[in-house]
Amino acid sequence: MIDINNITLRIGAKVLLEGASAHIGDSQKIGLIGYNGCGKSTLFRVFQKELETESGDIYFPEHARVAYVAQDIGDTSVKIIDYVLAQDKERAELLQKLEQVSPQEQAEIHERLKVIEAASAPARAAEILNGLGFANADFERPIKEFSGGWRMRLALAAALFRPSDILLLDEPTNHLDLEASIWLTEHLKRYRGTLIIISHDRSILNEICDGIIHFENKKLVSYTGNYDRFCRLRAEQRETQERQFKKQEQRRKHLESFVERFRYKASKAKQAQSRIKMLEKMPELTLPENEAQTKFDFPIPEEVASPMINMEDVSVGYDGKEVLRKLNLSIVENDRIALLGANGNGKSTLAKLLSERLQPMKGEIRRTPKLKVGYFAQHQTEELPLNQTPTEYMAGIMPPTSTETQIRAFLGRFGLTQEKSQTKIELMSGGEKARLLFASISYQAPNLLILDEPTNHLDMAARETLAEALNEYRGAVVLITHDLYLIDAVADDLWLVHGGTCRPYDGDMEDYKKLLLTSKENKQEKKAKEEEQRQKQQAKLKAQEQKAVEKERQKKLRQAEKMMEELSQRKTEIENKFQNQLTTQEIISLQKELKEVETALAKAEEDWLTISEEIE
Repeated sequence: MIDINNITLRIGAKVLLEGASAHIGDSQKIGLIGYNGCGKSTLFRVFQKELETESGDIYFPEHARVAYVAQDIGDTSVKIIDYVLAQDKERAELLQKLEQVSPQEQAEIHERLKVIEAASAPARAAEILNGLGFANADFERPIKEFSGGWRMRLALAAALFRPSDILLLDEPTNHLDLEASIWLTEHLKRYRGTLIIISHDRSILNEICDGIIHFENKKLVSYTGNYDRFCRLRAEQRETQERQFKKQEQRRKHLESFVERFRYKASKAKQAQSRIKMLEKMPELTLPENEAQTKFDFPIPEEVASPMINMEDVSVGYDGKEVLRKLNLSIVENDRIALLGANGNGKSTLAKLLSERLQPMKGEIRRTPKLKVGYFAQHQTEELPLNQTPTEYMAGIMPPTSTETQIRAFLGRFGLTQEKSQTKIELMSGGEKARLLFASISYQAPNLLILDEPTNHLDMAARETLAEALNEYRGAVVLITHDLYLIDAVADDLWLVHGGTCRPYDGDMEDYKKLLLTSKENKQEKKAKEEEQRQKQQAKLKAQEQKAVEKERQKKLRQAEKMMEELSQRKTEIENKFQNQLTTQEIISLQKELKEVETALAKAEEDWLTISEEIE
């Protein structure tokens, strides 16, 4: 168990926790959550004995083995398989001693190696490395040959392999793709020790955690259950707290009013004193912290002909070498597509082809006239001009006629306040830089948004708001993300990038998870019985038909809403014209047009109601 007893924690002058306590039981899996900057990672540093609390204490079980992701890998000339195996210190020490001791001592060492399952260590290390995306051929390569993102995966693999009773993970999915994230979730479900995880990935917090600890008003508040249950309980508690606070404030004002009126009146002095004591004894209630406000508001694009993009037998790659071939795909208005496939299969290559950052090597790709594409890639945050402010940066890419007020207003659509719009980019957080990128790709009102890992720097609230904004956006979306919540909330269609090509995936995310995990386990599980497969296929076809019907209904609903909006606007314009001095003929003409518009508007409203009832 871990006991956090009445701790106060500060960084400089900022108090992060004050008199905070919490209890974590053996083998619990706890999600540590709170707004960015509240102190989650700082508390981890205390757990790792890198920092100390100002007061209070934290109890870890004696001799507990604590594992966490190391920030510094050390010697980069080491092969990655050797680096991972070296994390089992006892195994490494016993193997080293084995050749230096007597035969009797060797027998004792062999017995201990058997107890700690040393013989299976290479296979366990390989399973973890494979799960996180490393190929078998990578095992013998030195660490120095891998990029920063892959080194972070290696550091995570080392922490997972290291024998531990307590595992601390801070945003473990940030450098992973979807496939590795799915594997990690399943692996952590099987972890037998105590797990404490900091994550903005709603899916992993729901699937793994049996408890949540939330930073609230410089305290640690514990909740049972996963993240979704926490959200429900938190909402209920906020409602109760707000109701109690308002009731107490009314009572307080009533008592204070009585005291002010009668404290100096002899006949009422005793009663006034009694109410003063009641005020003094009244418990101090506070309103719950306001949740951070987030905002994404994509502009409405102009209509273009469908399909927006159509590919016939297209091949694409780099330096004359094909990465993807035989691409026969099309994107139409309001498509919501998520790209699946392991890292290196070509998802980002396809995104660059769609955004015209790469040209086809073979085949034909047709784009509808006036098509505008907004392309977001995670590496772009590193390419922003750090010495400029967001206002200055946007002024350089928006039309020259744009005023500073217009620029700031547009930045505001993506949650960048007036103050932030005047802040140097180098002083902005990762999430704020991501918002600036969203603004920079959206100012032209693109018809198609291509988003490559858009959530890496966004907190939970921002991810949820982004999902809502993408659902309201009237263009098409192509999404590459490891965030299962975003895929479930936004995507209508799945495309699988695999085997040197890309095709629509005939299944849902649950099917893909099963496929992926089966592949990771070297297909040890047998296929389901033929009859079960047939029934599942029938159910899937029925679900797909229903999905297509629902998608068409949603499209018709949006068209009806647009028609109502246009007709309402035209009706207002006509009615306003009656305020002008008109000839008799003009009045007759306008009355005729007004009647036609009102009839069409009534029909559009009737269509909208009919479709809405069908959806419900």
